[in-house]
Amino acid sequence: MLVLVTGGTGFIGSHTCVELLNSGYEVIILDNLVNSKREVVDRIAQITGKRPLFYEADATDETAVDLIFSTHPIDGVIHFAGLKAVGESVQMPLAYYKNNLLSTIVLMENCVKYGVQRFVFSSSATVYGENQVPFVETMELRPRTNPYGETKAMCERILTDAASIHPELSVSLLRYFNPVGAHESGLIGEAPQGIPNNLMPYITQVAKGILPELQVFGNDYPTPDGTGVRDYIHVVDLAEGHLAALEQVGPGVHIYNLGTGRGTSVLELISAFEEANSIRIPYRIVGRRPGDVAECYADVSKAHAELGWTAKRGVYEMCRDAWRFEKNQG
Repeated sequence: MLVLVTGGTGFIGSHTCVELLNSGYEVIILDNLVNSKREVVDRIAQITGKRPLFYEADATDETAVDLIFSTHPIDGVIHFAGLKAVGESVQMPLAYYKNNLLSTIVLMENCVKYGVQRFVFSSSATVYGENQVPFVETMELRPRTNPYGETKAMCERILTDAASIHPELSVSLLRYFNPVGAHESGLIGEAPQGIPNNLMPYITQVAKGILPELQVFGNDYPTPDGTGVRDYIHVVDLAEGHLAALEQVGPGVHIYNLGTGRGTSVLELISAFEEANSIRIPYRIVGRRPGDVAECYADVSKAHAELGWTAKRGVYEMCRDAWRFEKNQG
């Protein structure tokens, strides 16, 4: 079975490619390298002993995407490619709407054109907005806290409408929470370009001395210690969830939360990192970041019941593996 993975050299995409290859799938990666590096393809090959095909192109490029579909007998698509920083989306809404919506439309058009029936979409818990936690798949979506969340909700609606008139399609919408950690080899992990937008790579860069201190955005949220609470999930668990969704769903639209079902605050994550790696992380409390919500964690019972999937790795493993990867970087 041949799977096209858009954004496959990125953080979650690269780990999913490893799980696919180790499970006997063939993989094509489509990535424009805007937030990743070509050498990740070599590292995926080093881990698995198998080299995925790689196309450097943009998922919004209709000609490039059509060429891939027309050249290769693709059996399924896992769509990660997209802009993904909450704060940046508030500052650059048009770029987020253009990239995230158009890439999804172009890919689905090609799936319909070439008879590709399996489509797994990388959505986000951000679509829940300020609903009450824990978030359940049946909740009304309230993504208006930021344009990034809105693009994910709109992509979900686009894919749902496409599936309604193409009943042969099997569409999985995976709403996942805060992926952290890295592959146990230390060869692939979260390596953003420039100053990180996400918490864990910021922590690891402070630990390494690249950045002087961590900024904690707000300590006045209605949470036990005042800092934001998130459902952190090990990226390998998340990758395994994508494989489970690709393999086990049938025609129609299937929505799953992928998380641990437990919330961890920013200060708790800092403490866990310090304990796991025996390193002190200096931090400073600053104002809230636009678009953030107080709490975000999952009800994951549906994914367990229908996919047989559950997150196996805890916060200690997440912190240990993230630091191992960071130490391996030049």
